Amino acid sequence: MRVAVRIAVAVAGVAGAGAGVVPAQAASVPSVGSLVAYVRGGDVYVSKGTTETLVATGGSWARPRWSPDGKTLAALKGGQLWTMKADGSAKHRITTRAASGPSWSPDGKSLAFASASCSGGPGVFTISATAANAVPEALFPSYCRGEELPQEPEARAAATGSLSERLRFDDAVAWSPDGTKVAFRGGDCESIYDACLTVGTVATGGEKTVAAYGGGSLQDGFAVVPGWRGDGAKLAWTAYQRGETETTDQPVHVVEYDTVTGSKRDLGAAQDRELAYVDSKSAVVTGTYKGGSWVLVVNTATGARTPFHQGSQPAVQPKK
Repeated sequence: MRVAVRIAVAVAGVAGAGAGVVPAQAASVPSVGSLVAYVRGGDVYVSKGTTETLVATGGSWARPRWSPDGKTLAALKGGQLWTMKADGSAKHRITTRAASGPSWSPDGKSLAFASASCSGGPGVFTISATAANAVPEALFPSYCRGEELPQEPEARAAATGSLSERLRFDDAVAWSPDGTKVAFRGGDCESIYDACLTVGTVATGGEKTVAAYGGGSLQDGFAVVPGWRGDGAKLAWTAYQRGETETTDQPVHVVEYDTVTGSKRDLGAAQDRELAYVDSKSAVVTGTYKGGSWVLVVNTATGARTPFHQGSQPAVQPKK
């Protein structure tokens, strides 16, 4: 289904109003320059400015992700992995295995996603994006490679509760632009910490902890929904921190990590999450605006934020 619309419909996903409610509009919708895919009320929309296009309906879609050539979207439907063309046509289920937050390989031939591993904990798998009846292969933890696939888990029910509770166990993954690494929640670091984010090296299976909470760390919290900048120099994720005192508490926010120096900084405003880079100077995030969840355009140098469309879980079409 492909319908052009100019007024947003309320989101019923990560913090939104009920379907059918006409939301307030931003005074001026910025032009992003690339199509942004996002979710509202469980449906997928794309837009690069004022006009929106509805490309997937049914109310159970989540985490859309663009292929490197910008012609295809991968997304979750009812907790399973699907692909579709950019206009919403040719929808195709890739696997029946319960999946979380997919990410494309740089060559567009494969998808990475999270699911239960051979250890029983969260793991990362790859699967062909084009082959018929493709079978997932374990990627992380590396000791699961070559092992028999574990029994298919049931799709996890949608999380409820506060924003931090809904995000805490989001298992979205992110394949680096050069194809050498995958960022994902958890990993071997969970044997030390209560929650952590890992960058795994595809060739060797080695893991590097880039964020950690509880256990041997100083505070409780989490780091989820990683996203790489197009040049691979930056990695951002959604974080939450509860410190030893209220002065060290941090609500849901975005952290940006320099992959060369290892330095970190907070980006955007409180309640911002799910950052996707547009280029080296701008990004889109889910944030709070007029009492609901909106996709906002963020200047990554100044932190200035401009409302785009009501919705969440943005993904930016790669520029050709």
